[in-house]
Amino acid sequence: MKSGLSLIALALAVAVPAIVHAEDKNDKAKAEKPAADYEPQVRTKKLSGTFGGQRINYAATIGETIIRNKDGVPEVAVVTTSYVKEPRDPSRPVTFLFNGGPGSGTVWLMMGAFGPKRVAIPGTGVDDGAPPWPIVDNPDALLDVTDIVFIDPPGTGFSYLIGKADPKDYYGVTQDARLVAEVIRRWLNDNGRWNSPKYLGGESYGTTRTAAVAHQLMNATYNDVAFNGLILISTVLDFAAGADTPGNELSPVTNLPSMAVTALYHGKASATSVEAFAEEARQWAIGPYATALLKGQKLQGEERAAIRRELARFTGLSETWLEQADLRVTPARFYKELLRDRGLTVGRLDSRYTGRDYDSAGESPDNDPSFYGIDASYTAAINSWLRDGLGFRTDREYQSISGIGGQWDWRIGGRDTNAYLNVAPYIGQAMRENSGLRVLVAQGWYDFATPFFAAEYALSRTGIPQDRITFTYYDAGHMMYIRDEDRRKLSEDVRAFIRAR
Repeated sequence: MKSGLSLIALALAVAVPAIVHAEDKNDKAKAEKPAADYEPQVRTKKLSGTFGGQRINYAATIGETIIRNKDGVPEVAVVTTSYVKEPRDPSRPVTFLFNGGPGSGTVWLMMGAFGPKRVAIPGTGVDDGAPPWPIVDNPDALLDVTDIVFIDPPGTGFSYLIGKADPKDYYGVTQDARLVAEVIRRWLNDNGRWNSPKYLGGESYGTTRTAAVAHQLMNATYNDVAFNGLILISTVLDFAAGADTPGNELSPVTNLPSMAVTALYHGKASATSVEAFAEEARQWAIGPYATALLKGQKLQGEERAAIRRELARFTGLSETWLEQADLRVTPARFYKELLRDRGLTVGRLDSRYTGRDYDSAGESPDNDPSFYGIDASYTAAINSWLRDGLGFRTDREYQSISGIGGQWDWRIGGRDTNAYLNVAPYIGQAMRENSGLRVLVAQGWYDFATPFFAAEYALSRTGIPQDRITFTYYDAGHMMYIRDEDRRKLSEDVRAFIRAR
């Protein structure tokens, strides 16, 4: 999910005939076959369901797109899962979605938010328990307004590198974006959808990928693929602003509103509403708090005491502890300290969740209760649906979260980009050069992985048109759709965004 020097000179070389989608093609996985004669596996089933109140017939297709190098040797098998209304209509919108990580499969958006099936688990901040978990029809899927293509880049889901392919050619911000852009072009070719309205979106690092892929398709070449909208769910664009590095004063500023609403949720602060407290925290964070932090050790006396008192009011932490922390609260410390008196920690992905560590000492949690509270159910659901429901045959393990982030090339070009990764300017350029491009930003109040104020900060910078950006907020965390009310709200917000083109 999460998180630069010159751009890589050569684009990924790809040359392969179009894949024909056919039902029940290739009964066995081909991972063991020599790379030179690799055949993609493609499976299609005709299904129907009720989405957005409409009965829809659709084709569900899971298939491998094979990417070859300049010598024609297969190097990557990218698995996509598409849901297309029948009869097919090229005038319908099509939406391309992926998750984040990097290394996170599309399991979360597919089985939690927008796919025709979802896994039903508690969305109230409690653990998902043990199997079996219900896999149910999802009336909040988007098939009434758009066809959907879920893309798993290599190292996520069932997608993987073939033979002697070098990970350095594919595991990186720009390398990954070029690959995904090529998969999208290929899907448009194969399905006759070049003139369809198009939407692109992702969750978490998937929002980073959205910006980078949009840049590749709309700005990096003259062979544009224009989009009508970008859908950013739990947004991270400016990695430098959120880095918990000593000396980075933006991190405590952008995290402060998330700490405030979390303290309010757990009864450690008081306010009339989440929205009102969040706005008060925003204004104080960007004003008096930011000014105080920038003064460094020159902040003394009553001015320091006044900041400390307000910081305690917003965070629910004691003034004594805040003074020991020099008024700078890192998220990891906050997770452990907020409910230490109750012997509990709060979650990173969703701070409504609480966990109980081995003991109550220390300054950071043993683990994230908001991840281990949902991961097993989603892993079971995606394997059951793709293998048994759609008939995909493979011995490969579905990678819900893989370790490829440790191999990731974070450089995107320019000065000091090892430390300063910011893809928000890509979105600004795309919007300036495409007057029809709009952006939807969906943020959970209780998300520390991608805090809502950090997303607002990144998208308010110079060069990004403000009149075509819409922010929506939810009473949950990073995967806001695990809460039933917020899944419905997110679905309706995306529907309205697509219909408004």
